[in-house]
Amino acid sequence: MRLLFYINYFAIGLGLLALPNTLTANEAILSGKVIDELSQQPIDFAVVQIDGTNIFTETDKNGHFELEVPPDTPFDLLVTRVGYNSVRESIAPVPEGQNRVVAIYLIAADSDLEVVVRSGRIEEVTMVRQGAEELRMIPSVSGNFESLLSGIALGTYGGTGGELSSQYIVRGGNYDENLVYVNDFEIYRPQLISTSQQEGLSFPNINLIRDVSFSSGGFLPRYGDKMSSVLDIRYKIPTEFKMGLEASMLGAAVHVEGSGLEGDNGKNRLRFLGGFRYKTTQYLLSSLDVTGEYVPDFYDFQGYVTYDFSPTLQLGVIGNYNRSKYTFIPEERTTASGLVDFAIQLSSVFEGSELDDFENYMGGVSLTYLPEREDNPLYLKFLASGFQSDENETTDILGFYRLSQIETDIGSEGFGEEVAVLGTGTQHLYKRNFLTLRVFNLNHRGGIEFNQLNGERGDRSHFLEWGVGYKREYFDDFINEWERLDSTGYSLPYNGESVSLFSVLKTTNEAPSNRFEGFVQNSYTVVEKGIREWQVAGGVRFNYWDFNGEFIPSPRVSTSLKPLDWTRDMSFRLSAGLYAQPPFYRELRRPNGTINRDLKAQKSFHLVGGMTWDFGQSIGNRRQFRWITELYYKKLWDLVSYELDNVKIQYSGENDASGYVIGLDTRINGEFVPGAESWINLSILSARESLEDVTHMERELGEAEASEVKDVPRPSDQLVTASIFFQDYLPHNESFKMHLNLEFGTGLPFGIKGDNRIFRNTYRYSPYHRVDIGFSYLLWDESKRSSNPNSIFRSTRRVWASLEVFNLMQVQNEASKTWIKTIFQTQYAIPNYLTSRRINLRVQVDI
Repeated sequence: MRLLFYINYFAIGLGLLALPNTLTANEAILSGKVIDELSQQPIDFAVVQIDGTNIFTETDKNGHFELEVPPDTPFDLLVTRVGYNSVRESIAPVPEGQNRVVAIYLIAADSDLEVVVRSGRIEEVTMVRQGAEELRMIPSVSGNFESLLSGIALGTYGGTGGELSSQYIVRGGNYDENLVYVNDFEIYRPQLISTSQQEGLSFPNINLIRDVSFSSGGFLPRYGDKMSSVLDIRYKIPTEFKMGLEASMLGAAVHVEGSGLEGDNGKNRLRFLGGFRYKTTQYLLSSLDVTGEYVPDFYDFQGYVTYDFSPTLQLGVIGNYNRSKYTFIPEERTTASGLVDFAIQLSSVFEGSELDDFENYMGGVSLTYLPEREDNPLYLKFLASGFQSDENETTDILGFYRLSQIETDIGSEGFGEEVAVLGTGTQHLYKRNFLTLRVFNLNHRGGIEFNQLNGERGDRSHFLEWGVGYKREYFDDFINEWERLDSTGYSLPYNGESVSLFSVLKTTNEAPSNRFEGFVQNSYTVVEKGIREWQVAGGVRFNYWDFNGEFIPSPRVSTSLKPLDWTRDMSFRLSAGLYAQPPFYRELRRPNGTINRDLKAQKSFHLVGGMTWDFGQSIGNRRQFRWITELYYKKLWDLVSYELDNVKIQYSGENDASGYVIGLDTRINGEFVPGAESWINLSILSARESLEDVTHMERELGEAEASEVKDVPRPSDQLVTASIFFQDYLPHNESFKMHLNLEFGTGLPFGIKGDNRIFRNTYRYSPYHRVDIGFSYLLWDESKRSSNPNSIFRSTRRVWASLEVFNLMQVQNEASKTWIKTIFQTQYAIPNYLTSRRINLRVQVDI
């Protein structure tokens, strides 16, 4: 393997990025790849020509091309192919002796109803876009697409849920601050999940995804009302029948896609996608500290169908059924924690069980109309969707614990043995929680392009978008949970007069509500040939909720500049705007179970500046690299403070906090090994908050006196996060590949349970670090059919077999803390660890 070589190569390369390539060649080369926008497949026999000249070439069977171009001179590139709409791109000067690498996307001429509405190219500079095919081979414990976001998106990390969870945190936000769309339908998720072990399959099915776009902040008005991020997923548009099968020690999946019902124009009117997934994490959960019987049972069905009534009218239908059942019968636990001079051990035995059942339904219909117009292209889209979640938590577990100090002297004969008992007692946890949640959506959105001017000096285009929507929401919850603590025979809290439960929560809430939303957005693009490409998009979004009577306007603007007369292919962008997040079910509920009907939306102001640099290597080398860096600041007010425990978010139910987030994200991706995409992400941030009417105090390590501080860390304050994904293959044998995924994050803050206001979030979890590695071998592809016509795989397109090692370094990462409280009011925090090393076998078959 050449892994160490490429790590060193990258480290040295970082210091040389600012230096130009100074080759001795007396020519300039433009190379790259021409790709089908819909299928993401390479296009062969496309003509790539310098506009207005007879300098041209054709793409090969892999879509690659290489063209000698005039050095240090801007020009327009014209790309044509029979059956596709032509594309003209303005190309910045290529310095003499250098190779500029580009990617050109073409749309099939009969794809009038492919509704991927992008505001000119302004969306490309506010979103990171990634195809899904190359992500399928990345080792993933959860099996959910969202677990891969920390690698492809800026400022994104998994939080305390770790590798088992599909939830993610973006730039100091929390799990509830992220928008997810699939083909313009908004996606929801269960509300009662409290641990990552309970999480099943998330909505996005990676086998059905064509590409994804992700914004970590500063996104445009066309996206909804959340404060942190947008994940915009587009499913495939199939042109022929295909099928895929996958099986591993963690589950199985099957998907089909195809098209049919040819119309008068020779184009298939019907297209369909379907997928079934099954997931079980029993093998992984058996590595946790708590032994017992784990029975996780997760599965879902999903389908997406489109039908063209005519060349201008298309119907789309999407549906999903998701069921997650988690049964747990604990038996015993032994966990040790501490330092070299003081260590404690928690030993417990259990009675009882936990049974959780989350059942979700989602369905949607869209109607898209693209009238035939030579001037001012117009699109109109209408969407209706519904979501229902039926969630049940039933727990009745009795635990008997013994907390001891253990010997830490390695030279002692009693090393690791108990030297003192710190406490014994009982914890009895009881839950009967039920929630029904329904959301109904009606939306219309449209757009029109006008005032397009093409002249000798450049091009100008103008694109106007609008949208209106209505949501009907209903939730009905029944909460009945309590906890009993006993320490050395005394119930806590102890008052000497009566026996009390440690905590009790019994409540019933039912609340229907209506939301009205909309946006207007205008995008303007100016291309001055050979000088610059300038884009600006801005508009306003509004939201009204009758539950609290709050009306919120949210103006937003984004601009970008790409110099075309520079020798480096760079672009710069700046975004600013107001982002409001009206409360949903979880934010409304106070810790005592009551609903705050006066709760206002949380609000933030985003200021994001960034740059993108696309650079390649020397002549004859098609490898391309992209370096993205963004600096951001977020001002936060009307916040609803919360506590984070594993993946459970417990809100205060009050607008009682304000704060800010400031940080830097950077990402480099490209082919460090030719033909194998890799990337490195690094994020640095500070997320701070202050609670209203609270004087925060902080005590320095080793100091007896506490001092007053202006603000404290937010629960999502993670100073440094980094992720590295490398792919490699054996020399002269690309059929054998290695996939290495490394993740690191400094510890998230936490506070003492039940007393986390004045001395708030003063402690931190241990840093999270993890290495997963996979080895894949291509058993079969279509190229082998002629040489081996009798193979058992002859009816398939491709067969991969993979060996994956999760948590290669056997690191004990923390998910949360178990708090042990003694009769003397002393509290001890015992870590709850995530999964340890496990080996997984996986087979993927494409038919």
